[in-house]
Amino acid sequence: MKKTTLLLIVLLGIAQFAVVSRCEDEDDGELDGGDEEDDDDDDDEEDSTEVKSENGVLILTDANFDTFIEDKDTVLVEFYAPWCGHCKQFAPEYEKIAAELALEDPPVPVAKVDATEEKSLGSKFDVSGYPTIKILKKGEPVEYDGDRSQKAIIARVKEIAQPDWKPPPEATLVLTTDNFDEIVNEADIILVEFYAPWCGHCKRLAPEYEKAAQELKGRTPPVLLAKVDATVESELGTKYGVTGYPTLKIFRKGKIFDYNGPREKRGIVDYMSDQAGPPSNQVQSVKQIQELLKDGDDALIMGVFSGEGDAAFDIYMEACNVLRDDYNFRHTFSSDVAKVLKASPGQVVMTQPEKFRSKYEPETKTLAIKDATSASEVQDFFKKSVLPLVGHRKQSNDAKRYTKRPLVVVYYGVDFGFDYKVATQFWRSKVLEVAKDFPEYTFAIADEDDYADELKSLGLSDSGEEVNAAILADGGKKYAMEPDEFDADVLRDFVKAFKKGKLKPIVKSQPIPKNNKGPVKVVVGKNFNDLVLDTKKDVLVEFYAPWCGHCKKMEPDYVALGKKYKNEKNLVIAKMDATANDVPHEAYKVEGFPTIYFAPSDKKESPIKFEGGQRDVESLSKFLEEHATKLSQKKDEL
Repeated sequence: MKKTTLLLIVLLGIAQFAVVSRCEDEDDGELDGGDEEDDDDDDDEEDSTEVKSENGVLILTDANFDTFIEDKDTVLVEFYAPWCGHCKQFAPEYEKIAAELALEDPPVPVAKVDATEEKSLGSKFDVSGYPTIKILKKGEPVEYDGDRSQKAIIARVKEIAQPDWKPPPEATLVLTTDNFDEIVNEADIILVEFYAPWCGHCKRLAPEYEKAAQELKGRTPPVLLAKVDATVESELGTKYGVTGYPTLKIFRKGKIFDYNGPREKRGIVDYMSDQAGPPSNQVQSVKQIQELLKDGDDALIMGVFSGEGDAAFDIYMEACNVLRDDYNFRHTFSSDVAKVLKASPGQVVMTQPEKFRSKYEPETKTLAIKDATSASEVQDFFKKSVLPLVGHRKQSNDAKRYTKRPLVVVYYGVDFGFDYKVATQFWRSKVLEVAKDFPEYTFAIADEDDYADELKSLGLSDSGEEVNAAILADGGKKYAMEPDEFDADVLRDFVKAFKKGKLKPIVKSQPIPKNNKGPVKVVVGKNFNDLVLDTKKDVLVEFYAPWCGHCKKMEPDYVALGKKYKNEKNLVIAKMDATANDVPHEAYKVEGFPTIYFAPSDKKESPIKFEGGQRDVESLSKFLEEHATKLSQKKDEL
């Protein structure tokens, strides 16, 4: 019996020694705990800061992160989510990386952070996707955007772990009031970001922006990227109309243009590379013109000039630069091309492709650029002349060509291919007969398959008719033509009825709730105007989708927000299922879920979009109270 007891004591001693040894090995020879005592408070403190290990990878938390990192030269950290498929797939590779880096002299700690649990760390390091890998050098994060392979990651870690390693100098120029004009006015092209240090969107953009700057700086000629801290350089922010962060502007020799490109490295590089090129392509042969007019889907815009020294050419190119994202511009110095277009130097000619011409409109429209002609006048010519009397509305040109309202759309099987061209033009000719009599409206044909969802929302998907028509009006209102055998007279009567205000708009809507007294009011298509546009009340409205994970995660906080302000008679917290209801006002654009707007009582036409990082009670309350006009008192606590 005594021997057995003695053996157990020995075994327990060995086991305890093994555990301590394992912890020492995993933590670079240092124990995070203090003296071993039985005091419960000490045990709790040790548990909160202890760095545990899983398959050779250290587990860092909000509680132990700073203490662990503070004396480490280099640490490899993965931010992951337990449910992330990419993270699960990467896990075995990451464990191999940990094993190899543990053999370095000195060893490089390899750690991981569950960013779904350790939210402070996820926020601190701007983690927006999984897995996110960062290499910490003396506590400062170095972005890793290479392959997620053992070889690539280890090579990068070893490089950064070198004692003499320093981060490369920023390629992004820092602009201030002192150097702004000097740098910007001299640059052929430069992209400038106006940012605020506290802005979450700016923080997420920063590494992508810097990586794009590094690549574009090496181009020939280089394309420059710069940034301005608009909270410090407030005069520059005011001068260039900065009202939100980040705001990006393109400058060409000091002239300002909007930046409408992506906000990640590859997108920025591609967009700015394109912007650095000329806005108009030169045409040198008559054959090129003939091909463009025969097979084109858009109007041919052609500037005719005597040469690059032509003053009209400079005005034309300035106008093209502003609208280069929306149009394909071309120019020529060839007298043969000018002869085919029946144009003289200094003129801009707009010609519709053959398939869109009609007897009701001129084949070409011409603008003469004179010394007194401004670039904005040339731009107005582009905008007013680009559409034919009845064009082809498609998903690819909808946002650039068919935004003006009212828009009369005729839906059928549109196909300009050889086999269906005659049928397509037959129905289009009927529309042309009506369009000529209503120049104040825009007319277009559209393929019914391309706009199946739109037809469904109009109640026309099962009309049984070969051709259907609708009018899309201001304020998001839409009107469907009653199913009937299509003809020019039928369409004309429909447009006349709209013009006289005799049509009722179509509104997709769930039933109005019978009981709507909860802390969060339910908005549907039919009560949107009554609730959201009520000029007696401020309204915070969330547009959500039932299947949206972000919306589900936010729901408890949103309900808590409603409860917090339930006694405010002139404030409404509301939500709307934007997949089951129309949003009958164009100012409330929903391009993702959740989308949140604050509609002040005095500015229903100009709602304020919530673009903060966290969608919690505190952040939403701060946003709401910042813009409220009807709040009786501030709510500092739940």
